[in-house]
Amino acid sequence: MTNRKRVFWATTALFTGFLAAGAASAQSSGTTAAEATEVDTVVVTGQRGPRDIDGLAVAETVAKTRNTINQEFISTQAAGQTILQTLNLTPGLSFTNADPYGSSGGNIRLRGFDGNRVSLTFDGIPLNDTGNYATYTNQQLDPELIERASVNTGTTDVDSPTASATGGTINYMTRRPAREFGGWGQASFGDFDYRRFMFLMDTGEFGPWGTSAWFAASFQDYDKFKGLGDLDKQQYNARIYQPLGDNGDFVALSGHYNENRNNNYNGPSLRTATGFCDVAQTIVCVDAVETDPRGWEIDFDTTYTAPTFRTGVADNDTNGTGFYGLRVNPSNTGNIRGNSRFTLMDGLVLTVDPSFQYVLANGGTQQAVLSETDALLRGSFAAGGVDLNGDGDTLDRVRVMTPSNTNTHRYGLNTSLIWDLNDDHRLRAAYALDWGRHRQYGQYGFVNFDDPSNPRFVDWFGGRNDEANRVVNLDGYNLQSRDRKSIASLNQFSLEYRGQFMDDALTVNIGIRAPFFERELNQYCYSRNSSSSVRCTTETPLTTFTGGGAIPFGDVRFASQGNTVFIAPYSRTVKYDDILPNLGATYRFGEGHSVYGSYAESLSAPRTDSLYIVRRLADGSVGNPNVVPEETQTFDIGYRYTSSTLVASVAGFRTNYDNRIVNTFDEDLATFVDRNVGSVELQGIEASVGWSPVEALSLYASASFLDSELQDDYVLNSGGAIAATAGKELVETPDMMFSARASYEFNEMFSAGVQAKYTGERWITDVNDLRDDAFTIVDLDARVDFAPMGYEGTYLQFNVTNVFDEEYYGGLGTRTSATPGQPGYSRPFAQIGAPRTWMATLRMAY
Repeated sequence: MTNRKRVFWATTALFTGFLAAGAASAQSSGTTAAEATEVDTVVVTGQRGPRDIDGLAVAETVAKTRNTINQEFISTQAAGQTILQTLNLTPGLSFTNADPYGSSGGNIRLRGFDGNRVSLTFDGIPLNDTGNYATYTNQQLDPELIERASVNTGTTDVDSPTASATGGTINYMTRRPAREFGGWGQASFGDFDYRRFMFLMDTGEFGPWGTSAWFAASFQDYDKFKGLGDLDKQQYNARIYQPLGDNGDFVALSGHYNENRNNNYNGPSLRTATGFCDVAQTIVCVDAVETDPRGWEIDFDTTYTAPTFRTGVADNDTNGTGFYGLRVNPSNTGNIRGNSRFTLMDGLVLTVDPSFQYVLANGGTQQAVLSETDALLRGSFAAGGVDLNGDGDTLDRVRVMTPSNTNTHRYGLNTSLIWDLNDDHRLRAAYALDWGRHRQYGQYGFVNFDDPSNPRFVDWFGGRNDEANRVVNLDGYNLQSRDRKSIASLNQFSLEYRGQFMDDALTVNIGIRAPFFERELNQYCYSRNSSSSVRCTTETPLTTFTGGGAIPFGDVRFASQGNTVFIAPYSRTVKYDDILPNLGATYRFGEGHSVYGSYAESLSAPRTDSLYIVRRLADGSVGNPNVVPEETQTFDIGYRYTSSTLVASVAGFRTNYDNRIVNTFDEDLATFVDRNVGSVELQGIEASVGWSPVEALSLYASASFLDSELQDDYVLNSGGAIAATAGKELVETPDMMFSARASYEFNEMFSAGVQAKYTGERWITDVNDLRDDAFTIVDLDARVDFAPMGYEGTYLQFNVTNVFDEEYYGGLGTRTSATPGQPGYSRPFAQIGAPRTWMATLRMAY
């Protein structure tokens, strides 16, 4: 065994303790314990058994399509990279990074489902936003601290605490503390002035009960790869672990805090027109100069056009919204996670995983120009104004910050009671709670013009933190861009039976989960009828139209807004529930052969934005009757083969996807509206193979093929406007993907790897009138390990991503149609993929 693999497996033996190979990638302590069987003991012993090729092809035993990677592979990738990018070689997953190092986020597609429909979990706790289910890939755990990560394509675990995962789950697990004292520090440098420093300390086992812990911190900053601006990130993590006896029982407590301060990237708007945009093999074009027809260099303005003055009146600037210094995306996120396992009696195990999460973040344009006599500033006063720039008059128009802050306090609990009836039959009852207070507000704040050529927001979060930075009207009201609060509450009950038959050759899982989901919605501003637009104001509401006649249903208007009707602040509660089966069976035969099949149903409840776009119904109540929960039924059947040198799997699947919710442009309302648009049928094949023909060489390849078909045309408005989507394919979903990796250890000091990912063509519009090219990204990694020189755990690693500097679009801002004059037309946009990037990391261990 070569040195690097020997070190990894010895370390694994120290970390994993009670975990089993097939169960180690489960989402919760309950699923980990429920999936553990006698055939899954390889990782516990720390031996290089028939489970793993290069940490990328990890053998699975569960009766569902799951792909797992571990720290052996994760450690070969760029330091600090988001775990989603590292998982991108696995079949079924398409992830496009927004920048080379992962701090700007990215876009997930899993079997055609976007990230909002995929459950992302961290030690079993759900990370998707409680309001809109968004996944923030730039805020994940530092990869050096992740023991294993897995992707369930198409299905969830039976105890998954989610009301949104119709597309599957992505989960990663934190490393356990080592049994011996030690640690390391590392420094990374790379393109775009990249600098990252990280430190970790393991206490080793201490005290009379074998307690152990670790603490880690990282600090990162670099420049955007195009335009001006930088991205700063700091993260702190800790874990304490207490074993309870020799039977695998334990109590663990972990903490995580992440802070991002980013300037945003801007990308091109796309169009179908030709003209000077004559680009081969594509129908994508942008409004750009002839030397940049694809918009590779498009970004926010690097210079600021200061206001001009006339007769003492300060005009607002002409490009404030396009200036890079005023396009920011800050976030503060953290969590506390508990995991525990208790053997109550022989054959009866209780697991309890509580958690708390905190989020404060914003993003988007987040600015506006206010006249100092604007009706918002006058409030209930008929005349007057507010001197916003301190020049002694109220004659000016001044740029202010209008943030879209989101602040979440979230409490969770996932607990299971597992009863082994005998050696072959197991029952589990599980309960999951996910309760989130989702506060969305936007206290106006000021822009700092001390440097007239380089303005900045006074505070990243507007007027939230400092009263002196608030824009207050004549009524004493702090102006807000939005003001609403929702309580999202999931109570879920699950039952599962696991049985082994035919001398353990056949394993059967019969599960059912029953989610009860409730959203309490509180809108504190006035809402435009059937629109996402709101007016947060102290203006006097009027109950009659300008031409006379009462406004029906108690709705109002404001003098400054003419006859535009607004719905007064309101509260409403919506509830969703379902009974969702989760079934599977695995049959093992011969030496290392197995087949499996599974069936699962999933639910995705409407998001808060879908539910806050309301209109008056016939009975006078407010609501959005256009949205009901999405539903999926997924069938998988697969074959696996595992030997000491080969791990292979192939799976076929079919998903029926009903009541799909799409945000489409309603020309009557002149806004985007969420509505159910019908059904989608998906089917495909996913395969992967890992082979180690000799100990020093590891090879991996995966392939994914997906056929998607929309079953219905979109009905875009009450007037019957139709978008011809029936028979078309899903947007942003490649019909084929291929990945490959080869790694070789030349000797105990030198190793290297090369990997590639091919992503097929992707549609940008629902009517399939705009398509993006396929692209291939190649990455390299190489390591010099100083262990043979007596410096165990110390190494120098080089990484190069996008070796051939492929130009491609990453995330796509999809639309119904990109053809002017067609129903649902709106200009789509794109993020530019990161260019070739190199970095080097030196780690020194002690």
